[in-house]
Amino acid sequence: MKIAIVLANAYGMGGTIRTVFNLASALAKKHEVEIASIGKYREEPFFAVPDGVTLRPLSSYGNPPSQSTTTWLGRWRQRRYGGIVPPSEEEKKPMLDADRAHAFRSYLRSTDADVVMGTRPGINVMLARWAPSRLLTIGQEHVHLDKHTGDVREAIGEHYPHLDGISVLTDTDRESYQDFFAGDPAWVRTIPNLLPDGAYPRSHHDNPIIVAAGRITAVKQYPRLVEAFAPVARRNPEWRLRIYGGGKDNDKDTKVQRKIAELGLSNQVTLMDRTADITGELAKASILAVSSRLEGFGMTIIEGFSVGIPAVSFDCPHGPREIIRHEHNGLLVRHQDVTALSDGLLRLVENPAERRRMGEEALRSSEAYGSAQVASRWEEFFAQRLSEKHGRRVQAA
Repeated sequence: MKIAIVLANAYGMGGTIRTVFNLASALAKKHEVEIASIGKYREEPFFAVPDGVTLRPLSSYGNPPSQSTTTWLGRWRQRRYGGIVPPSEEEKKPMLDADRAHAFRSYLRSTDADVVMGTRPGINVMLARWAPSRLLTIGQEHVHLDKHTGDVREAIGEHYPHLDGISVLTDTDRESYQDFFAGDPAWVRTIPNLLPDGAYPRSHHDNPIIVAAGRITAVKQYPRLVEAFAPVARRNPEWRLRIYGGGKDNDKDTKVQRKIAELGLSNQVTLMDRTADITGELAKASILAVSSRLEGFGMTIIEGFSVGIPAVSFDCPHGPREIIRHEHNGLLVRHQDVTALSDGLLRLVENPAERRRMGEEALRSSEAYGSAQVASRWEEFFAQRLSEKHGRRVQAA
């Protein structure tokens, strides 16, 4: 079976890109796998292309102005393909413009893949509209339905039913999409992100380091995390907080830095550079902190589990509560309660035995997200949807 996974820009460093590369690597053990990138904004991808996986850009390097204002061909493409992607999607991902939409449609017509998967609503909408019937079409959703803007939800409602199936990351998401469509429950499948194969380092649980990871955006609420860490620093001055942000929003970066300075924590809180070896950095810590307002899944949590560190997290929608077993592999604290987050961190900082116990349980929990286990769930989903698709064809005949 040949499987194609389509990204808006496979050359960047976002979480969706990383998880797609992980999935492609796992599926490539038994299948031919291709990652198609609608945009290409750098010469080499940030993440290494997995062995056995082909990376195929659908547009050339660089971000030239749209042809729509300079050539008759561009104007024709704008008339034909403009407005296909919901406006708020194109605003977030400019590579989903009319020129690249044309390139994607051409790809769908020519690909020899058996399965094509989209990875965000704009791509999924185009996939639903343009994929030839010979292709099994699967839309991946990395964001909870309620998080989408109104125009995206409208496009989802109109076009997603033309896909052969969609995948979501949590059971909470699955229930939301099932209620939204009120169709065949087997059409929506919960499949979590996976941990790639490899020999992961292990935390010794005795480094006085708390770690957080994820781009510096408002949803991560790092200023609140710094506030929660302040009592930890006062009572345990040897402990440090490292935030692996890698964000490009200078305003939000400044807000975090301002909070650090305001609380006098410049020597104990560090904003770290982005890294392609996040598990190596997590293994240097003893506790993972999650201060997000919401999480689509919580990839950093299972990466922390893979190196044996427990998590202390707000009980936020939607992912952490489906990954963290309270009191077993970490602590879930009252959502948006900074004092509760601080108390949870203090509990593990000041109780090494409990920290190690939860860390060992976290390591065991990570096994459920192994590449073989998750890849088999994808293969089962493909087989089930192919059978359904074949059944519809037989009935139509």
